[in-house]
Amino acid sequence: MEYTPHNELSFCGKLADMPQVSHESHGMIFLRFPLCITRLSGASDTVNIIADSTLLPQGISTDDFLQITGEVRSFNNNSGIGNKLAIYGFAREIVPIEPMYQNELKLCGVVCKTPIYRRTPLGREICDLMIAINRRYGRSDYLPCIAWGKLAYTASLLTPGDCVQITGRLQSRTYVKALSTGEEVRTAFEISIFTLE
Repeated sequence: MEYTPHNELSFCGKLADMPQVSHESHGMIFLRFPLCITRLSGASDTVNIIADSTLLPQGISTDDFLQITGEVRSFNNNSGIGNKLAIYGFAREIVPIEPMYQNELKLCGVVCKTPIYRRTPLGREICDLMIAINRRYGRSDYLPCIAWGKLAYTASLLTPGDCVQITGRLQSRTYVKALSTGEEVRTAFEISIFTLE
């Protein structure tokens, strides 16, 4: 398969907290806010969104529902606080909507690390992948992905440099990190793979 980078997200969810200033770049102010997306199972993923401040509708408040299209992005967090790899949704368009939930990703990237295949204590197959998707201007996003069941075995056969097309969702999970000063609850983000080619 010829590699053509592709990175597309489509989220619908509830604004979980008011936007805060994230950073300024080229005279534009970017805001950061959490979006809560409930799954069919009833579990929820809270994903971080970064958006140009001009994209946000006027007068929004928590509990408003938004439809967001854009890309999944990553950057190295060198602050020493939280995860080393930060994952977020980068908004290209934001539209207010009636209450509904959607968490869909379509990605085409390159496997950049040897997949890690294992089984849970109950015997379920899991495979961790790290894929890289080139952006314009020489940058890349590195996205951790996870496959389950038969798809995990298929993913385990991949090697660094293989091109993959993935559909899935961006999910969040909390865990406890042991530190020299005690324990800290952190949130990890990963892409749960639905289809893999």
